[in-house]
Amino acid sequence: MRSFRALLGYMGPYKWAAILAPLLMALEVTMDLAQPRLLQDVVDVGIANRDLGSVVHTGSLMVGAALIGVVGGVGCSILSTIAGLSFGADIRADLFRRVQSLSFSNLGRLETGHLITRLTNDVDQVQEAAMMLLRILVRAPLMMMGSLVMAVVTSPKLSLLVLAIAPLLILTFTVASKRAHALFLIVQERLDRLNVVMLENLSGVRLVKAFVRSKYEAGRFARANGDLTDQTIKASIVVAVVRPIMMLLIDAGVAGVIWFGGWQVHHGDVRVGQILAFVNYLMQLLGSTMMVGMLMMRVARADASAERVTEVLRSRPDIEDSPNASELERPQGRVEFDDVTFTYDGEDSEQVLKGVSFRAEPGETLAILGPTGSGKSTLVHLVPRLYDVSGGQVLIDGRDVRSLRQESLRRSIAVVLQDAILFSGSVRENIRYGRPNASKEEVQAAARMAQAHEFITQLPEGYDTVLGQRGVNLSGGQKQRLSIARALICRPSVLVMDDCTSAVDATTEAAILGALETWDHSCTRLLVAQRIGSAVSADRVIVLEDGKIAGEGTHQELLRTSPVYQDIVRSQLGGEEVAHV
Repeated sequence: MRSFRALLGYMGPYKWAAILAPLLMALEVTMDLAQPRLLQDVVDVGIANRDLGSVVHTGSLMVGAALIGVVGGVGCSILSTIAGLSFGADIRADLFRRVQSLSFSNLGRLETGHLITRLTNDVDQVQEAAMMLLRILVRAPLMMMGSLVMAVVTSPKLSLLVLAIAPLLILTFTVASKRAHALFLIVQERLDRLNVVMLENLSGVRLVKAFVRSKYEAGRFARANGDLTDQTIKASIVVAVVRPIMMLLIDAGVAGVIWFGGWQVHHGDVRVGQILAFVNYLMQLLGSTMMVGMLMMRVARADASAERVTEVLRSRPDIEDSPNASELERPQGRVEFDDVTFTYDGEDSEQVLKGVSFRAEPGETLAILGPTGSGKSTLVHLVPRLYDVSGGQVLIDGRDVRSLRQESLRRSIAVVLQDAILFSGSVRENIRYGRPNASKEEVQAAARMAQAHEFITQLPEGYDTVLGQRGVNLSGGQKQRLSIARALICRPSVLVMDDCTSAVDATTEAAILGALETWDHSCTRLLVAQRIGSAVSADRVIVLEDGKIAGEGTHQELLRTSPVYQDIVRSQLGGEEVAHV
């Protein structure tokens, strides 16, 4: 239970509720323990002596004790709920913050579906177990001890029956909780898989329909769902079997008490009231023991979830600020790669970039072209330090990006990724994502440069039109233009455009590039492109092949000197352009 105990530290801010709840539960337990003794007095004193006044008086005490117990129980439930839900909310918030701090490589190892399960179901399991602890952890031990003491006081001989039952109960709990922990850990893994399949289908529903793969995806979901169901049944059977076994032991103990107690009553050794009181104490004792057992089973499941939660909380970002990291003040936008090498999975994996060196001067437009898989996107991701180099240096204004605070570095760089990600909210809010305080005029100016203003004004509510999840109610080209506008409004020192015009037509792409050329804000532009038009308008072009620079120069220079570039031009424009040069 180490992982679960580690998470209990989140209960710290709610100590007042976590302390008061058990105290109120102790009050309820005290009242419950008083009831059998009062019942004994009713039978052995009031009824046996036909004393109606004693019966009424003792009965009134029983009612009063019950009411006080209700107050304690309700108060405990309220406070434990406040503490438990707040405890869970803090864990969930910390998990979200941790996920936000992780680098691209961390997130690649922790799949989105797995993270969703840990932020929701796993936290719920831990939260519910914490609330149960606040209610039962005090009640069950106090009830066990109190019932045992009162049972011994009521009838020492009958108490010997408890010694025969208790070891069997403890053995049942121990075996079942160990087995349940292992099974519930697998249940959560199966739930991960189900969430991954569901997330993939919901995000790719158009693709599924376009390729008529609904039946296949339904089968894939059915397999994941079946695996989860089968594993949950196995785990639930372990939990379900425990209760009948415990009830059998409890019933056997009660039967033994009635048989042996009846024999003692017959011989005048005890009175009927004592037997009734003892049976009640025995039921309380064994019931609280069963309660402890069920709590152990619940905590076993919560501990399996806690392991998964703490795995994320203990994850350290692969990219962190160095202790002496500094601010990037008044950035000019000079970008330099100095003998850069990069691998995604450590030194033993294949190098994606191999000894790349170049410089982009402030205000310069540098186009980056190359065949698919040549490392173009990887290269530009190193500039805002979305990944760290494996060797060499990436410098901004002559300073290694690893020596700068990430927030300061990324504030001066705007990135337009290949996948145009939009958030639910208005068009205006999406464009202002990087500058929430941007004015209405600045939003429209950025949209015009990105060639998005015209289609935005045709939307039902214009800039106030609310977009669906991930901009589902827009076309691919429209989403890309909004993503470009979102980057432009930040007025960065370095603008990284990672093949972000692939879904727009060549005319619109040319208009966007033309707007950038006349922009009143000077910044260094790194353009990863597929179309040769981006290279023609750039100041310089870098050609990548197999992770190396295969050519560098202007469009005209590369047409004369770079076979790789000539192949790219020939594939898009035919042989005329190359032949002409």
